[in-house]
Amino acid sequence: PPGDTAGCTFCHTSPEERCSTCHQRHQFNPAVARKSEQCKTCHWGKDHRDWEAYDISIHGTVYQVNKWDPTQFDMSKKLADADYVGPTCQYCHMRGGHHNVQRLSTVYTSMGMSNADRGAPLWKEKRDTWASVCGDCHSPRFARENLQAMDEACKDAGLKYTETFKVAENLMLDGMGEPMPKDLAPDWSGQHIWSLKIGAYHEGEKYGGKKGESGEFRMSNCSDIERVCFESVGYWMTYIFKGMAHGSWNDATYCDGSFGMDRWLVKAKAASEQARRFTALEKKAGINWVPAEFWRKGDYLDQLSGMKIVKEFPGKTIFDLCPEPGWLDTH
Repeated sequence: PPGDTAGCTFCHTSPEERCSTCHQRHQFNPAVARKSEQCKTCHWGKDHRDWEAYDISIHGTVYQVNKWDPTQFDMSKKLADADYVGPTCQYCHMRGGHHNVQRLSTVYTSMGMSNADRGAPLWKEKRDTWASVCGDCHSPRFARENLQAMDEACKDAGLKYTETFKVAENLMLDGMGEPMPKDLAPDWSGQHIWSLKIGAYHEGEKYGGKKGESGEFRMSNCSDIERVCFESVGYWMTYIFKGMAHGSWNDATYCDGSFGMDRWLVKAKAASEQARRFTALEKKAGINWVPAEFWRKGDYLDQLSGMKIVKEFPGKTIFDLCPEPGWLDTH
């Protein structure tokens, strides 16, 4: 619905492709585009915590207390000639003035949400380039040690992510976490598939949908344990990745990073245990539970694209209706 997605569409539409988004339309001054604050309009928030991670890191602190001094941060110089007392977002991600921001990221994997072998040969060039940026100010050993620290933090997060999802998976396979029954409201794409049928679960028809079909992370009209799994990966796991990448160790630990994943794993286990107890009691009492009506319809759900597709194009999903790859990005 427009009210819910206004913040999303503000960044994920034409602003991604406009020069004036960063250079500002009425000034169009390169010096403005070189300041870290220019990035935070879009790059902040629970699921992509870039600005916060940078801002409270030692690098961000150096920038904030010195940015008024042109002898420390001369924004009139091109990035290729910059000699800052500390790095800005642009200095690291647009090193030398190039505009391919992700070129200088490392093993991005869905903002850190995917389990990946970070030391695989596939990533060697990116990791070497990442370390070389740190090498502008630090020793090669320093850069490699921090990269290893991020690897270990992401590995630990992946273990918690896997266990959290396993709890929800076992509950669903035992018949206590339905993968979107057909008579309930669909997800945004018009599918009736378990919201966690992603990644490793693509090939399992027992998780709903056909082989290879993927579910969609949902934040509405899903069970509490599915929401817990989404937040564990979509929020806290990215806090860890972004925090370690930017030198914000508080983000990776206390500020809902590692500690957040710990809490959400316990929440998933508690929700699973409660569901199993309720199921046992209902079975003993002869209660046949039927989902409440609010799962099926309502003013809010009627606004979702999935409901429109189910009504107007029975048997189709939004992916069936796309005439070509990439169509969704521009329509």
